[in-house]
Amino acid sequence: VQLVESGGGLVQPGESLRLSCTASGFPFSIYAVNWFRQGPGKEREKVARITAEGAMRDVLNSVKGRFTASRDNRKNMLFLQMNALKPEDTGVYYCNVAYNLKTWWGQGTQVTVSS
Repeated sequence: VQLVESGGGLVQPGESLRLSCTASGFPFSIYAVNWFRQGPGKEREKVARITAEGAMRDVLNSVKGRFTASRDNRKNMLFLQMNALKPEDTGVYYCNVAYNLKTWWGQGTQVTVSS
């Protein structure tokens, strides 16, 4: 299993970013996958879960209405559209899947929101 995140960067408050996660090594189209993040000095937290059918669930309260998670099962890709970014959204963002009795993580992509 391999998960590779991309799309992070440095943006100003109020701007947008779109993260991607490319998955391989498991039957992506039939598994729910998740976005997590870990801010500086904070514990890792779940941002959202995306069902195999593409529905967003378990959305973190602080990102509701600003973040949208989606997937393309033909390309084995997961996306996180982040709008109206705030400094408190700063952190490393990870995609994750539970497969074959193990939890798999990507290496993460850094998002920094600062003026």
